[in-house]
Amino acid sequence: MILSNKDKYSISAMCKKLKIARSLIYYKRKNKRNDIELENLIIKIFRESRNNYGSRKIKKLLNKKGYKISIRKIRIIMNLNGLVSNYTIKQFKPNKVASNNDLVENVLNRDFDTNNYLDVIVSDLTYVRVQNSWHYICLILNLSNREIVGYSSGNQKNAELVYRAFSKIKHSLNDVRLFHTDRGNEFKNKIIDDLLKTFNIQRSLSNKGCPYDNSVAEAMYKIIKTEFAFNRTFASAEELASELMDYVNWYNTIRIHGSLAYLTPIEYKKIQPLRNCPNYC
Repeated sequence: MILSNKDKYSISAMCKKLKIARSLIYYKRKNKRNDIELENLIIKIFRESRNNYGSRKIKKLLNKKGYKISIRKIRIIMNLNGLVSNYTIKQFKPNKVASNNDLVENVLNRDFDTNNYLDVIVSDLTYVRVQNSWHYICLILNLSNREIVGYSSGNQKNAELVYRAFSKIKHSLNDVRLFHTDRGNEFKNKIIDDLLKTFNIQRSLSNKGCPYDNSVAEAMYKIIKTEFAFNRTFASAEELASELMDYVNWYNTIRIHGSLAYLTPIEYKKIQPLRNCPNYC
């Protein structure tokens, strides 16, 4: 009634006469269709992240699509739809095993920033369940763009597992200057020593009992445990190998990383001036 007579009388006067708030006249009901579309998009992004993304990463992807939405609202929508990131679920933490006492120095010295492609690579191992036994995964990470450049799986936690991960690296090992790991015996033995000597790769070991010396690899370990291995039992070694290959491809080409300005490792490699990176990078 007020709007239909706004040409005749003042809206303020009519509101005062009828004793209603003036703000009610200008209130417009939100478009529920847009809310439903946004909700479905958040669910889609979460599922495509393999149930790993939290509200911050979802917000970044929504911003890229032109949506302006607060983290608080994203969390409300996630809670209403039961979307719980794998990172919020309590996980089993294994006991630490004894480390070797090799005199190799910590050459890396926590200098995790480099623009030289394959200049420094780091590695770590983790375990997964295959039927009723433990199998192991070895990953080799390139520091310049946090890309998984080598990987392998097997039922033995040994040098052969590490060697096979090296064999998956597509680029020349002559470009690698430094190989850094913790003090696991699988990383320090004749097989690995011969490989490093052949390609003139310098060795670096974390200080004993200091995971911060290999924090990038430790973070990768946490990601794999949470996103790939947690609460899963693989039917066979072949299934594990196939699923690992698929995950590594997803990790490098689709999964966004907070440490890379919310880009994927491959996207980051394309926009950053990485030195020694071949044209086919």
